[in-house]
Amino acid sequence: MTRCLVLVAIVLVFLASPAWAGGITGQYLEARTTDVYTGPCFANADMNLAGKNAVLAWKVDKGTLDEVCLDGLGVVAVVAASDTLGLKQTGAARSVLIVDDRANEAQRAALIRLAKRQAGDLIGDVKGVETAAIELSVGECREGGCAHLYAGSARIATRCIDSKHDKHCGNEVAFYPPLAPCVKASCAVATEHVFTGKGLNQTWKDGERRSAYIGSFEVH
Repeated sequence: MTRCLVLVAIVLVFLASPAWAGGITGQYLEARTTDVYTGPCFANADMNLAGKNAVLAWKVDKGTLDEVCLDGLGVVAVVAASDTLGLKQTGAARSVLIVDDRANEAQRAALIRLAKRQAGDLIGDVKGVETAAIELSVGECREGGCAHLYAGSARIATRCIDSKHDKHCGNEVAFYPPLAPCVKASCAVATEHVFTGKGLNQTWKDGERRSAYIGSFEVH
């Protein structure tokens, strides 16, 4: 009898586990309008003058959210904040979300929830949700590793940081951590970081800045 009660309890715990229990894994890419690989003196000089914009992208390799399969689908958050996206975001932020145009209605809703759970208050006031073909490819920053994103009005392209030519003060570190949690990523140079959309009433075109993170994410 006791053994039966234990088995029933285990089943109930399993059924009550959250929708994240199966796990979601995938690729992650972000770029900002300030260096993330930099020295403290450079970062302090940019504080609240630069780095108020960013593009974050997730592509699910495998996983479900709220019983909705998201395999192969992507979502992008384009962010405009009132202060520098640095060690801690405290000011107001606005965003536009770009959702994979291959997703059905349930998948679109789940991808939006994924982005909001990953970025939290950073997404802030969502000014619009667009659909577009999302192409995200992330390589490892070793020999020739790179990443790129094409998602409607947002584009990112990166290259690896050159230990000789990309150091300006000799005291560079990964000064700002990735904007999303549950990320395993390395700093990279964003050779292209562009947003040309209308939802934020501002656009930007940045390049050759040590402003990107490329890697993977995993949520349980």
